[in-house]
Amino acid sequence: MERRGIIIHPEDISPLWPQRLQEAGLNVLGLHPVGGSSAPASLRCALMERNRPDMRRFLQALEKRNIAVEYEMHALGYLLPPELLDTHPDFFPMDDGGLRRPGPNMCATHPDALHYIAEQSYRLARMLPSQTHRYYFWLDDTATTGCRCPQCRQLSPSDQQLRILNAMLEGIQQADPQGMLAYLAYVSTLTPPQATRPAEGIFLEYAPIQRDFHRPLADERCAKNVAERSQLPALLRFFGARQAQVLEYWMDNSLYSNWKRPPQPFSLDKAVMAADVAYYTDLGFQSVTSFGCFLGPDYEALYGQPPLLEYGRILAEGFL
Repeated sequence: MERRGIIIHPEDISPLWPQRLQEAGLNVLGLHPVGGSSAPASLRCALMERNRPDMRRFLQALEKRNIAVEYEMHALGYLLPPELLDTHPDFFPMDDGGLRRPGPNMCATHPDALHYIAEQSYRLARMLPSQTHRYYFWLDDTATTGCRCPQCRQLSPSDQQLRILNAMLEGIQQADPQGMLAYLAYVSTLTPPQATRPAEGIFLEYAPIQRDFHRPLADERCAKNVAERSQLPALLRFFGARQAQVLEYWMDNSLYSNWKRPPQPFSLDKAVMAADVAYYTDLGFQSVTSFGCFLGPDYEALYGQPPLLEYGRILAEGFL
């Protein structure tokens, strides 16, 4: 497997991570500013912290160990701030009652809105350049459909997302001609788009958050997992498997702690993870990562080291 990663919150960073990632055989670290309603503020904070001396030292330590750094975040609320509603209401999504409101997401068919989001994506890519040329500017963290204007209501959530991502990628590639952008297949966007084609450089990121985390994804007896993976082969046919990435939750202690600190004790379900890795391998994935949030210094102070070595071993053994 080419890419074996883990994704953490910037708040979980410690000087111990570079060595431990190397020992675990991981070669990609994703930094994930907190999502939800705090996503714009947490992204602004991540931008400011990137230039702090301790963050620069952290990034240099990763680079020495050949561990790439990527930022994965719900970026649309930052790219399209609600203050624009007064001057550019048509940029924002229309609800079923015909009103334009700030979020979730944006109007996916307004040409000026798409041009604006391309310009904003260019600026963000300049501020957060990717060592791997892979970018993850996710839409808002919501299960609801975006815009319901007469043009957008004809489009599925997947088509709306892809139209916005195509515009984002146009801006990203002005900053980074080799830039690629993730289509996040997640909740309402697990079905492939029907009316929109991906621009060259859009790749699949599959994030099955509604699965049963204690049963293998391929378990035919688990109705939740059968439903969650039902569209995955079609997604791989639509986007291709070469650059596709799995984004799993095997190590996501923020989820298992109900997104509240202090973190709860965590135990990796090794059997489920091993079965899942084998399943993803058979499908042709060459890039696999998992959220690993709430496993930072506060976790270690309470419970000791998280099972990073076991996680890395399962990834390595599954892709031999």
